[in-house]
Amino acid sequence: MIVVGLGNPGPEYLWTPHNAGFLAIDRIAQQHGVTVQNRRSKALTGMTRTGDREVLLAKPETFMNLSGLSVAALLKEFQIAPEERGSRLVVIYDELDLPLGTIKIKERGSPAGHNGARSISGSLGSNDWLRIRIGVGPDLPAEAIAAGAQNSKGGRKGGQDYLLSPMRKADLAVLDEVLDRVATAVRRIVEDGPAAAMNEFNRKDIPAK
Repeated sequence: MIVVGLGNPGPEYLWTPHNAGFLAIDRIAQQHGVTVQNRRSKALTGMTRTGDREVLLAKPETFMNLSGLSVAALLKEFQIAPEERGSRLVVIYDELDLPLGTIKIKERGSPAGHNGARSISGSLGSNDWLRIRIGVGPDLPAEAIAAGAQNSKGGRKGGQDYLLSPMRKADLAVLDEVLDRVATAVRRIVEDGPAAAMNEFNRKDIPAK
């Protein structure tokens, strides 16, 4: 199993919403007592085990817009065929259209404007790959986010400016709890399959505050 978290390398991006995927990989690695620092297939990687399956954790070093280059290279290195992606590849990334405090697991779907997801679909030639989307949306209507409106709580702008700006302490506290849920969701996918994980984690829960 390969679990890939999307983000941008570099300390300036570490605590930004767009790096939620990287933060999820770091949380999983922390829980398993491993480090993600071996370089292979254009990514930082670390190997762990969940149940009776080996799991490779990966953070592409290609920057978000070229994430697909690393994912495709990892699949080639580990000889994962297209028909096996649903059971052997999980991609974790941020989702502006989901409110902060929520996650959503999907087996396939369009990139929906996410550059990293678009790069992966382009490199793989398909939208059929399992993904866990971490909600990072601020408390603004979607049209206000797209227009770059300011959040009354923090004065932060929406869209790309928001995704690449450091998160507030209150938002990081919410995300901290979410990362534990993502780690549990990955474990459920590995041990029991995507259907069981979706049934457990795709409920209409109220976002954490």
